[in-house]
Amino acid sequence: MIYPIVVYGDEVLRKHCVEITPEYGDVKQLVDDMMLTMAEAEGVGLAAPQIGKDIRLFVVDCTPWAEEDPSCADYKRAFVNPVIYERSEETKTYTEGCLSLPGINANVQRSLSIRMRYLDVDFQEHDEEFTGLKAWVLQHEYDHLEGIVFTDRVAPIRRNMLRGKLQNLAKGKYRCGYKTRR
Repeated sequence: MIYPIVVYGDEVLRKHCVEITPEYGDVKQLVDDMMLTMAEAEGVGLAAPQIGKDIRLFVVDCTPWAEEDPSCADYKRAFVNPVIYERSEETKTYTEGCLSLPGINANVQRSLSIRMRYLDVDFQEHDEEFTGLKAWVLQHEYDHLEGIVFTDRVAPIRRNMLRGKLQNLAKGKYRCGYKTRR
């Protein structure tokens, strides 16, 4: 099933998401549907709030970056109940966009490496360090679970410059090539 992507202005994007347990339901099917939805929208990451679910789950597919970073080749994963518990002091600025904020891009500074605990779709525990592009996309998706969108992390002057575009998104004034909901 392909879900519509929730667009900026919907309150679910500002919620602190709740953990899930194996009793939640068919997490594997939900992950498959999220991967399909993300691919349809040509994204590299998708968090559950972006499909209207306030649960701590996101998926990533870093394979589009394989040419720049060979470790991204066929890197597709789901992260259940993730917790970033360590961030490097060393940072890098990337230009970010988001499926929930169509047409908006801005420079965001993020840690070059992170340590994260999470569960996989079988609810098995993992504790890993992520670096480079993987760390960048994981931090972006993790923010969604905390009720944060990437424009919250841009410089205040840039955020002020984006205010009109964000207001238009919230009013439904945007175009994109995938199914959305407000």
